Amino acid sequence: MRFKSVLAMAFAAVAGRAPAQDAAQYPVRPIRLIVPFAPGGGLDISARLIGHKLTERWGQNVVVDSRPGAATIVGTEIASKAAPDGYTVLMITTTFAINPGLYAKLPYDPARDFTPVTQLNSQPNVVVVAPSFAGKSVEDLIAQAKAKPGALTFASPGAGSAPHLAAEMFQRAAGVSMIHVPYKGIPAAVTDVIGGRVTMLFTTTISAAPHVNSGKMRAIAITSAKRQASMPGVPTVGETLPGYRAEAFQGMVVPAGTPRTVVEKLAVEVARIIKLPDVAQRFQLDGAEGVGSTPVEFALFLKAEMVKWSKVIKDAGIRAEQ
Repeated sequence: MRFKSVLAMAFAAVAGRAPAQDAAQYPVRPIRLIVPFAPGGGLDISARLIGHKLTERWGQNVVVDSRPGAATIVGTEIASKAAPDGYTVLMITTTFAINPGLYAKLPYDPARDFTPVTQLNSQPNVVVVAPSFAGKSVEDLIAQAKAKPGALTFASPGAGSAPHLAAEMFQRAAGVSMIHVPYKGIPAAVTDVIGGRVTMLFTTTISAAPHVNSGKMRAIAITSAKRQASMPGVPTVGETLPGYRAEAFQGMVVPAGTPRTVVEKLAVEVARIIKLPDVAQRFQLDGAEGVGSTPVEFALFLKAEMVKWSKVIKDAGIRAEQ
């Protein structure tokens, strides 16, 4: 009921904070897609691909505006202050749902200042270890961690990152204690896992696949709700720890007050684009699956993600890196 009331208030705000706009006329000028990361990353690629498709469909230029900085806070704040008219769209990832629990104060309120449009995709992590690691399953991993509390280590690309939180959630679900070893990024973490200097790493399938296929790493489990077509022989963590699920995502939100008809038109069109063969293939190459949810479905998803990650952050005592 709480989720539904939050949703009702969000859509009431949409209706009350902006003048009515005929969705049939939208868009009549260029649209800006704000990407709160540096150019060249996965979200930037998705934005440019979808932007190109929107331009083809609607005949209006869609411009990708990269605004990296402060764990996506810089770009997100810019988007929060944009006019709620459908011509500024913020591209988001799991960080959007993590930051409210990680930072005591943000220059925006993700629930109050934005209206969800659609979830683009979902991307699981895979738990990898060095071939020399004795364990070959989640059960083995848990047994070793319980036998030697604090002896096993897990790498991450930084405190508060999605892989870090996925590992922290795993610890609590399994009732084990491991040591977190933060790195400046995934490449250095991968190198030390391959070398056996760190026990394991939760990382994307796209970053792990080459090393798993070459035999330099062993995939223990995947963090999605179901097994992935790209790694069919790798079981899910949930097969051992029921209910465990930790997937990254990409999505779109707009400033709160954007006309509901415009939000829905944008959501329907992007959902259509996500199903196109070349877009679906692009996502698959990144180890992701297209979603294309409705604004209501995405609002519920975001709320649940914020609640989940805030609890993990609080339980683990994680603080944002300054």
